[in-house]
Amino acid sequence: MSKLVIKNLHVSVEGKEILKGVNLELNTNEFHVIMGPNGTGKSTLAGTIMGHYKYQVTEGEILLDGEDVLKMTVDERSRKGLFLCMQYPAEIAGVTNSDFIKTAMHARLKEGETLPLLKFIRALDKACAELKMNEDLPHRYVNEGFSGGEKKRNEILQMKLLKPKFAILDEIDSGLDVDALKIVGENVENMKSENFGAIIITHYERLLSYIHPDYVHVLLNGKIVKDGGLDLLERIDNEGYDWIKEELGLDTDEGPNITSSTSIGSCGVKEILGEK
Repeated sequence: MSKLVIKNLHVSVEGKEILKGVNLELNTNEFHVIMGPNGTGKSTLAGTIMGHYKYQVTEGEILLDGEDVLKMTVDERSRKGLFLCMQYPAEIAGVTNSDFIKTAMHARLKEGETLPLLKFIRALDKACAELKMNEDLPHRYVNEGFSGGEKKRNEILQMKLLKPKFAILDEIDSGLDVDALKIVGENVENMKSENFGAIIITHYERLLSYIHPDYVHVLLNGKIVKDGGLDLLERIDNEGYDWIKEELGLDTDEGPNITSSTSIGSCGVKEILGEK
């Protein structure tokens, strides 16, 4: 079992503080849902965990099995077992899906290890079938000409083959029709194990008809201000977030200013293609 710990995380973008003291702990075999209005820092949290250059950590730490994630490069974070399913997956012209995923898998092998071609093909075919993806997918350029649903399923395909310890799923349900939502949700749910856990960022309860969270957290104005379970999720879906602000004694037009209570995956495109 592995553990991801976020302690008192403060993050700024171009001098403006976005995260203001986030605390979160999760183990593999756990799904944590993070909800909150637009602009409260959810995607900033995802990007910071994965090492996006525009997010400046001014205070706090992120630990993966006791190791300092903030000292790791993007590709090191991937090799250690972190993965990001992006809200807006990029298109990569001239690079096929099979080459892209195979290169990412090779990059995570230990020195001296190899990836047998037949084993890779079988694993890719099996994952594509589980995601009900078109048979020509391995030969298509990464996300080029893909529908929104195909792009999201392609993110899950990468995750299934890379087998990270922890995935951050940033609004993977946005733009999905009913059938695609079911396929994506069930494939994520089936990955939950002693070797895999996830942070699921979403606005909608509908995804959670297929993914069953262990914990629900509300992020407002850069802080986690409330934790709970399915009862909290249901109340948010029915009533929104104003009741939380009222409970905390805040104006419903303002975010809180209190102390917190509590994707390819992480291989960047340049790292995979060997560019600098």
